Amino acid sequence: MNRALRLIRRRLIASIPVLAIVVLGTFFLLEAAPGDAVDAYAASLGGDAGLSADLRAQWGLDQSVWGRLAAYLYALAHLDFGRSVIFSRPNLDVILERLPNTLLLMGSATALSFGLGSLLGIWAGAKPGSLRDRLLSVGSLAIYAVPGFWLGLVLIVIFAVQLRWLPLSGIETIASSKEGFARAGDIALHLILPVGALGLIYLALYLRMMRAGMTEVWRTDYVLAARARGLPRRRIVLRHVARNALTPLVTMLGVQSAAMLGGSVVIESVFSIPGLGRLAQESVAGRDTSLLLGIILISAVVVILINLIVDLAYALLDPRVGASEVQS
Repeated sequence: MNRALRLIRRRLIASIPVLAIVVLGTFFLLEAAPGDAVDAYAASLGGDAGLSADLRAQWGLDQSVWGRLAAYLYALAHLDFGRSVIFSRPNLDVILERLPNTLLLMGSATALSFGLGSLLGIWAGAKPGSLRDRLLSVGSLAIYAVPGFWLGLVLIVIFAVQLRWLPLSGIETIASSKEGFARAGDIALHLILPVGALGLIYLALYLRMMRAGMTEVWRTDYVLAARARGLPRRRIVLRHVARNALTPLVTMLGVQSAAMLGGSVVIESVFSIPGLGRLAQESVAGRDTSLLLGIILISAVVVILINLIVDLAYALLDPRVGASEVQS
């Protein structure tokens, strides 16, 4: 427990400069973009110059870049993420309202891709060079080459439009009075297509990595010694080969968390899911930079926490890694 706490402390301290780089880098990138929220708002009302000047003064956009940066950092130090221009609500309230949908989509897709991908990778790697190994390798490569948005559209056309088996879009039925298990079942039904579109691509990645890892482990001395002792093949696969091949897969789980969060932006747009991805799209369209800054910062915190959990799992699978991390 003490070793785990020291590992958590080291990771949290290391995340401080990462968040600082994210905040400053995002701020200056958005400042370099042409236009602001006033331009988007005034354009919708006919472009009144007097109104634009009043709005810039009201929203603090008439200050210099350094003045806006100082005001933003001061507010952020007090956990004030600002106020959304397009929603007329505190940014943090808007983000926290959408965040659970994104986490639910990411968590479900991760469970599908990592769980099923690992199992199929073990099945393929148990007999390298066999027919099932070749079929799974070719099939996973084909799925991995498919763009996520195209796969989502294909799933919508087949299962929602033609067969009418699954809902077309959304996270749940609009104006539904369902509660408890009935609502949970409705949400699960709506998540089948987006989770499939997001998870299948990463499933192919984990399958190929697990299969490649098992192929390398088969050649190690301790596996050859276990085979020479006459241990059952099932025991060798599960206790020696698969367990050691799973370690780099756990590392990749943390690395791919940021990519999956980025992929959720596209999937949420395709399936009209009110999550952080769609919120980012709306903030870009409305040029609401303060809201977009909050979305990126919260997304960075989510990725850091996921990687922290992955590091703890990695240390649990291989105690030597956790010990070396703490000692260093």
